[in-house]
Amino acid sequence: MDLSGRIESAISRAIAEGQAGAAPPKLASALEYAMSPGGARIRPRICLNVALACGDGKPELADAAAVAIELIHSASLVHDDMPCFDNADIRRGKPALHKAYGEPLALLTGDSLIVAGFEVLARAAHHDCQRAVELIRILGVRTGMPYGICAGQGWESENKIDLSAYHRAKTGALFIAATSMGAVAAGHEAEPWEELGDRIGEAFQVADDLKDALLDAETMGKPAGQDAANGRPNAVAELGVDGAVQRFKDILSGAIASIPSCPGEAQLARMVRVMAERLIPEPARQAAE
Repeated sequence: MDLSGRIESAISRAIAEGQAGAAPPKLASALEYAMSPGGARIRPRICLNVALACGDGKPELADAAAVAIELIHSASLVHDDMPCFDNADIRRGKPALHKAYGEPLALLTGDSLIVAGFEVLARAAHHDCQRAVELIRILGVRTGMPYGICAGQGWESENKIDLSAYHRAKTGALFIAATSMGAVAAGHEAEPWEELGDRIGEAFQVADDLKDALLDAETMGKPAGQDAANGRPNAVAELGVDGAVQRFKDILSGAIASIPSCPGEAQLARMVRVMAERLIPEPARQAAE
């Protein structure tokens, strides 16, 4: 089975668990709505590619890790779109979940997806209890406080933002989770893989800043121009389009150089480069030429 098949199959199983038994029908429906369409599934794809590069000796654990990360990511999108945060009308080309189901169900959907992420790892623990506990620990660190996506969202409520901490938590946390959890699932230590995730997350943030500045809402499937509208710090405002593109290239080079020694090192480096090239929006490529 290819990576997309592995990811989608595992996600379907996780959502089916949440919809089983006497589940409230609207909330059960909202779970599936939040997870589809899936988009690029960048974080779980990175997780599985790292696991494969490290030997993928426990594919069931790798699948669980990849899905857990995507569940947490999708939960964050549901919560981010709500009126108390970004108040976004669209996500992935369709009405944001709170627009389709209402705010109470959006809040509960996000909560349910977070819990489901940890449940997926717990259900896979019998494949290797020690690795599963470490996976749960990493996911907790990169979801909550003070280094996770909750902290990242929290920085937006501060009068003075620590930009480095903000980006590392808001965007980088789940990329760090993806690389380190992929390694742990395959029996490797997490720490050597954190730098790769951190650098990919930084590159993704710069690419996202470029998209927000250069693309329209229809192209992105979500509101555009949000950084400028909300006065958020971003790479385009700081460096200009050309400078942001160069910054992206510099980060990418550092990311590839940071890949730890492993059996699939060369293949993983190619994956990172191909993935990165797809992140930069076409107008930015043209402006940089």
